[in-house]
Amino acid sequence: MLVSVLTPVLDEEAHLGEVVARMQAQDLEGEVEFLFVDGGSTDASRAILAELSADDSRIVVLENPRRRTPFALNVGLRAARGEFVARMDAHTRYQPTYLRLGVERLRAGGATHVSGPQLAVGDGRPWSERVALALSTPLGAGGASFRSLSDDEFEVDTGFTGMWRRDVLQRAGGWDEEWLTDQDCELAFRLHASEPGAHICVPAMAAEYIPRDSLGSLRRQYWQYGLHKVNTFRRHPTAMRPSHLLPPVVAATAAAAPVSRVARGGLAAYGLALGATAARAAAGGAKPADAAALPLVFATMHLAYGFGLFAGVRRYGVPVAAVIAAARRLGQ
Repeated sequence: MLVSVLTPVLDEEAHLGEVVARMQAQDLEGEVEFLFVDGGSTDASRAILAELSADDSRIVVLENPRRRTPFALNVGLRAARGEFVARMDAHTRYQPTYLRLGVERLRAGGATHVSGPQLAVGDGRPWSERVALALSTPLGAGGASFRSLSDDEFEVDTGFTGMWRRDVLQRAGGWDEEWLTDQDCELAFRLHASEPGAHICVPAMAAEYIPRDSLGSLRRQYWQYGLHKVNTFRRHPTAMRPSHLLPPVVAATAAAAPVSRVARGGLAAYGLALGATAARAAAGGAKPADAAALPLVFATMHLAYGFGLFAGVRRYGVPVAAVIAAARRLGQ
């Protein structure tokens, strides 16, 4: 077995058929197994997987009674037989050469983890298109270099899904199950400390990520990101980038605006920045309605993430070392 693909599943019927078809079309010389780990889907996901596995013996459906992503990944890792392990998401479109290029790059040496750029692409529904547009801008990407294309491969702190050698993951103990979100970032920094190779982003491995299709689901997603990111910052202070400071500043400014003239001024400046970004998107060819919705998308992302961070500080404590490190990097 060359590659084991791990895919957590929870109510993914909207995209599952297309995603599995793309996985089955992978151009790879060597055996591959697709391990779908279901967290108790209540939609048609299980029926879709059952039908697909009946037609393709490479598809295996596993159970994740604890529902959340890190548990699913570790269930899959324990069952994996491949020399290499790939994490592939159920709401992402991967290139046909994704697995082959990942294997080739890992075999070339010098890399602990390889992945491709995460390119947000809407699925035709209005808010999915608008969130994808937001994620294509600096205000939405948040300083994550793996959210854009490049001509050459480059080193990253952490990447989007990707591939590892199975023995590397096993030595690390897999994904930390305390990290209900941000588990790939936590794993990446743990591997930085324990493994000699770099984390490499390969442009040809670019994957199309399908964003959420409502402001409510986007708000919940970014709240969870902020909440659990604090734990990552506390364990791995160098994980905090200066761009991580923007959402809590925006959230604190919004909270203080009713009683502070300075905060109201800061909020007005933030609003102007959002409006300017929306205007540039419109000038760049975005649909007028999508461009006009950008300020609302940005505000949802930033405020949810920022207040989520504050909730994380209350739960886990202040990541003092991380804030100091990010402030120093900002001042350089």
